[in-house]
Amino acid sequence: MEIGVRILLAFLVPQVARVGCQEDGGHEGCVPGFQVKHYQVVYSGPFQKGQALIQVEFDDCAGNEDVTFEVSDPSFYVDGDLNLVPQQDVLYSSPLLFIHGLGAHADDMAQVEVTGLPGQLGHSLRSILGIGQMLPHRSKRSLLVPPVIVTENQRAPFPRIIGKLISRDEKLGNHIFRLTGPGADQDPKGLFTIDIDTGDVSVTRSLDREAIDSYQLEVSTTDFSGNIIEGPAILVITVIDQNDNRPIFKERRYTGEVLEGSPTGTTVMTMMAFDADDPATDNAALRYNIVRQSPDNPSSNMFYIDAERGDIVTAISPVLLDRETLPTTTYELEIVAKDMAGSEVGLTGTATATITITDKNDHAPEFTHPLFEAYVYEGSTGVVVNLTVIDRDDPTTGAGRALYSIINGDPAQSFEIQTNPDNNEGMLSVIKPLDYEATAFHTLLIKVENEDPLVSDVGYGPSSTATVHVTVLDINEGPVFFPDPLTVTRMENIPVGSFVASLNATDPDILQMQSVRYAVLRDPAGWLSVNPVRGTVNTSAPLDRESPYVHDNKYTAVFIATDNGSPPATGTGTLVIYLEDYNDNAPYVVPSVARVCEDAHDMNVAIVGGRDKDLTPNAAPFKIELGTQPGLDKTWKITRVNSTHSQIMLLHSLKKANYQLPLLITDSGVPPLSNSTEVKVQVCVCKKNKMHCSSAHSHRASLLVLLATLLLALSCL
Repeated sequence: MEIGVRILLAFLVPQVARVGCQEDGGHEGCVPGFQVKHYQVVYSGPFQKGQALIQVEFDDCAGNEDVTFEVSDPSFYVDGDLNLVPQQDVLYSSPLLFIHGLGAHADDMAQVEVTGLPGQLGHSLRSILGIGQMLPHRSKRSLLVPPVIVTENQRAPFPRIIGKLISRDEKLGNHIFRLTGPGADQDPKGLFTIDIDTGDVSVTRSLDREAIDSYQLEVSTTDFSGNIIEGPAILVITVIDQNDNRPIFKERRYTGEVLEGSPTGTTVMTMMAFDADDPATDNAALRYNIVRQSPDNPSSNMFYIDAERGDIVTAISPVLLDRETLPTTTYELEIVAKDMAGSEVGLTGTATATITITDKNDHAPEFTHPLFEAYVYEGSTGVVVNLTVIDRDDPTTGAGRALYSIINGDPAQSFEIQTNPDNNEGMLSVIKPLDYEATAFHTLLIKVENEDPLVSDVGYGPSSTATVHVTVLDINEGPVFFPDPLTVTRMENIPVGSFVASLNATDPDILQMQSVRYAVLRDPAGWLSVNPVRGTVNTSAPLDRESPYVHDNKYTAVFIATDNGSPPATGTGTLVIYLEDYNDNAPYVVPSVARVCEDAHDMNVAIVGGRDKDLTPNAAPFKIELGTQPGLDKTWKITRVNSTHSQIMLLHSLKKANYQLPLLITDSGVPPLSNSTEVKVQVCVCKKNKMHCSSAHSHRASLLVLLATLLLALSCL
């Protein structure tokens, strides 16, 4: 009320002030305030929250900065886009709304007329103020609107009267009744009607409480022009529940489990059904019951269900709840939920509860035999025997799965034992080959346990250990070379038939007294032979350290030894010969060709080096000198550079030609080896960094050639 009065005053004062300003002359152009003063909104039902109803036009001629708006009905506001918007869902509205716009440059008011309201009153500003008109003299009274109660699922005939409205208007017959709202003129439309003359309220069809449990309608009386005389008032129609819904379990089947030996009263699981009827009535008051247990032994009442909460608990003693003695580990219960608090007239729903009795480790595993025997051939590996156990606990759990260990008799750790996941047996395996000649019999002590620890009052007994006798069977083993490989050092080029080495292969089967014969298995160069009985190795060809079959001065051959067992067995051994060098390769000179310009001022022709396939001291240092032909020293000169290289020099210029220069190179072996060789020296014409050399045959650097060359050179002086 205070807001309405304040806005009304704010609306009147600017209007008077604005009239005064206009009388004082005013000015043309922008007029601050609402550019449109009157707006209209059509009411077609409740206004929805956030729904833009209209957009007002306001301009303070300065950009509308810091302008605020206030609406006479606080259920509405003006947003930043100047839209009139409900702040909440509005069922009813005043026929007139006033918007006050206030800023530094404008202070103005606008009027919004809401049309289409039920029994709309006069809504002009003059009628609101009561100026220039007289209101009819009558007593305003309120409708008598008693609440209505309707039972759901009523049967035809329809419509049927469910209530009556009473008008307190003193003048009877000059008004009509109106009924609006959801269920009347709004969805679901047409459920309820009203007699416009008598005020009788009727329902037109059957109602469903589970769909809508109450309706809130608006009733009023109007004159024949549509003006409201009484009301509006709220009519509440409540739908009374009938027991028309059965209890429903969310699932058809439920599962739970309980540990064997659990105390009586242990909660296993909780069943829960739902009833769509009114929870405030017995129509939705559920009671639970077990109607069937399968199997029904050792007791038909192994489980109990709390009638109100639906908790299933154990009803059997812990001693009888023994998984290993029960006829099954899974029990199936048929559960019935009944409404009407379980009375005979209640509706029912059913579900199945499957309860599994889970295992605890209350039984120790036991071997089926105290002694197991195994036989294994020497030299072989793999599983030799499977140890069987009995465990009454669940083999799929840690209470029934077996763990095996060797606790005695395996100092060399030649055995291991693992659990077969398919049958829980212990697989004893040989992981290191056994030797019959060393030990022909092994005695192992095996222990079995569970993955899970035993319960406190149960322990492992003597039956949880077993003895395994392993007998090793003899086989004909191949001879064994020792040492392998055998390494010897020999000089290359020793005479054919020279002794190289003596092979030693022994038969591990010492109890069989078998003989051994030798043979060459792999001799890449074909240099060796072996005595089949004694195993002595001799050369059958010269040993050459420089052969491609020798790597890092080592030559490798493989021999085979065969016993006379049945069947015969073989073994192989390797002989490595380290070859010492012998000075059997003459040195040579590189490069074999050199070039020089005929008019070169530098008389150095080339640097040549020595090469030798032998090793030090049978190689460098090399001595490189001119050949023995006479007269060479008149034209050529050899100067030593280092232990492997020397410099070839010309003593005077030569004409363009190819010359074969004889050289003699000698190594440092004892005795030394020399090699006479030639270097081709090409004397070329050099122009513009290009050498033009002769393709003719080389001249021998003989005495006559050198003398002729010398005379030619002297004649030019």
